[in-house]
Amino acid sequence: MREPGRSPADTPRPGRREHGRYAAIEFLTWLPTGLMLAPMVLLMSARGLDIAEVGLVGGAYSITIVVLELPTGGLADVLGRRPVLAASAVVSVAALVVMALAHSVWPFLVASVLKGVARALSSGPAQAWYVDTLHAQYGPAVDLKPGLAAGNVAGAAALALGTLAGGLLPLAVRRDPLAAPVWAGAGAALVLLVAVLVLMREPSRAGRGPVRAAARLAEVVRDVPVTIVAGIRLGLADRALGRLLLLAAGAGVMLNSIEMLTPGRLAALTGESAKGGAAYAFVTFAGFAVNALGSSLAPPVARLVRGSVRAAASATVVTASAVVALAASTALRGAAGVVATAAAYVLLFTALAVASLLRTELLHQRVAADRRATVMSVDSLQLQFGGLLSSLCLVPLSGIAGVGPVWALTAVVVLASALLYVRLPVSPTLRYPR
Repeated sequence: MREPGRSPADTPRPGRREHGRYAAIEFLTWLPTGLMLAPMVLLMSARGLDIAEVGLVGGAYSITIVVLELPTGGLADVLGRRPVLAASAVVSVAALVVMALAHSVWPFLVASVLKGVARALSSGPAQAWYVDTLHAQYGPAVDLKPGLAAGNVAGAAALALGTLAGGLLPLAVRRDPLAAPVWAGAGAALVLLVAVLVLMREPSRAGRGPVRAAARLAEVVRDVPVTIVAGIRLGLADRALGRLLLLAAGAGVMLNSIEMLTPGRLAALTGESAKGGAAYAFVTFAGFAVNALGSSLAPPVARLVRGSVRAAASATVVTASAVVALAASTALRGAAGVVATAAAYVLLFTALAVASLLRTELLHQRVAADRRATVMSVDSLQLQFGGLLSSLCLVPLSGIAGVGPVWALTAVVVLASALLYVRLPVSPTLRYPR
């Protein structure tokens, strides 16, 4: 109840301060990634790595996340959200400094592993801290949606703005221009560390002594293979669920393929690495921007085609068509090639957002609450496995066959994944039949 004499506008909404802190932390968490995204592949190429070695470096990142994602998820429950996210920031600073100074494949591999460690550590603790804090102060019935939405918007904004800044910064720097955004990312990670230490005040929780923490950590590590096996068993027992999980691997193949090969393609079109990074920044910015549009289009698309399964399948086919257009754009030169690449990105990320949202809905409808976390973990691992496969197979193949044929092969993989929706059994809660 509000105080007498105060208008509703003067009454602070529960969690407003926490909303802002959580949004700030999410923004700073994703800003280093955005800053390094545009110049990353171009920096490796400029420092002597061939396309196979670039794929190997990307594969090291995916392997690290696959190995560490599940145990680090439990680590935040054991040690606390604040120390785990602070450790992620420290490792991120180290990773980006090593990357900025690297001049051969081995230092880049070290940087990639460190980036994977930082990514695994940062997956979840900020959101868990936000939920813990609001529940401790306002009770379990408090509305979490405003803060969670603010965090999602902040993270997307950091990626979009960071990628744009990371692509344009080399144009303004004369000495080692492609490393400048990486150094900026290291600085942003340092700011994140300070923000975590200052803004994240954790509510006290019982049972977090050193002995209990060590025992719980050992339990978390032992549970990793159990979780993976449980997820695989669920996928095998429920074939529809298994198909939906396999779709994540196909998405991982595609996303990694375009992320690794587009910067080099645009650098070839513009004739200069710095200009290629700037072009990639604009193209990727457009992709991030329309991703939000695609998510908002998912419900009306599902209503239009009378069902989430049909809508997801249709969106996956459109995604494959966009990758075909991307492959076809390799026949163009100069500004026409850049424009065609951007257009393909816009179509691709709009359709992918529709397909991803609806696939996630279908996943949740097939999983009971007590198994939801297990399935979400396996789904995330599938995405990383797809990225790993692309890094180790498709990216090196582009050095032999060329970028266009590899993107055409990627389109075939995406189109084949759409077949997983054919005759997919639907949950009774869906409004329309398949």
